[in-house]
Amino acid sequence: MVSESQGIWHWFYVQLFTNWKKFEVIYISILVLLQLAVYAIVPDSVIGMISGVAGVLCLIYGMKGRKINFIFGLVQCLAMSYVAWISHAYGSFAMDIVYVISQPIGWFMWGHDEATHSFSKTIRNWIFLGSFIAWAVGWWILSLLHGQLPYLDSINFVVSIIAQTLYILKYKENWSLWIVVNLANIIYWSILSIQIVSGYTKIGNLGSDLSQVALQAALLFNSVYAIKVWGSGEADNEGGTSV
Repeated sequence: MVSESQGIWHWFYVQLFTNWKKFEVIYISILVLLQLAVYAIVPDSVIGMISGVAGVLCLIYGMKGRKINFIFGLVQCLAMSYVAWISHAYGSFAMDIVYVISQPIGWFMWGHDEATHSFSKTIRNWIFLGSFIAWAVGWWILSLLHGQLPYLDSINFVVSIIAQTLYILKYKENWSLWIVVNLANIIYWSILSIQIVSGYTKIGNLGSDLSQVALQAALLFNSVYAIKVWGSGEADNEGGTSV
C-alpha cells in the first residue's frame, strides 16, 4: 500500500522527470542556461534571474501539459511583479497580479480536464479581433497612466489576459496569442534595456530588463514548439494523475 507522502513524491517525480524527448531536454537546458548567463554578465538582479528561470520552467511544463507548471508560474509571477513595478511597466505589473491569482485557478481546472480543445475557425477569428480591440483600449488607458511604451505594454496586459484564460481552459489557440505577447515583450524589454545603457532613463534595473529579454526569447521558442505539441495531442496525456 502506497502512503500519501509516497504518492505525492511519485506525482512530483512523474511530473518533473518522465516522458521527455532528447530534443526537449537539450532545449530546456539551453533556455535555463541562457537565463543564468544573463545573470553572470549583469549580476545586479537576483529576482530578475529567478523570474526568468521560473518563467522558462513554467511554460515548458505547460507545453508538456503538466499541472506542475502552475507552481513555477506562481514563483515567476511574484518575482516578475517586482521587476515590472520598478521598471514602471504598469501593464506588465497588473498582468502579473492577474497571473498570481490565475495560478491556483489553473491548478484546479487542469485537475478536472486533461484534454486540450480547439475553437472553430469563426470563433477563432472573433477571438483574434477581440484581442486587437482590447489592445487598442489598453493602449489608451496605459497612456493616461503615463506608463512606459504603452502600445507594447498593452499587448502584455490585455492580450495576455485572453491568452492566459485560454491556457487555463486548455484551448490550443492560447499559444498563437502567446507568440504575439512574446514578440511584443522582446521589443519592449529590449528598448528599456537600451534606454538604461544609453543613459536615457534611470528607471528600472538593467539586469532585470535583460533577464526579461532572454526569458521572452525562450518563451517565444517554447510557444512555437507548443503549437506542434498541443496540435498533435501529445499534451493530452502527459504527467500522470492529479494530486
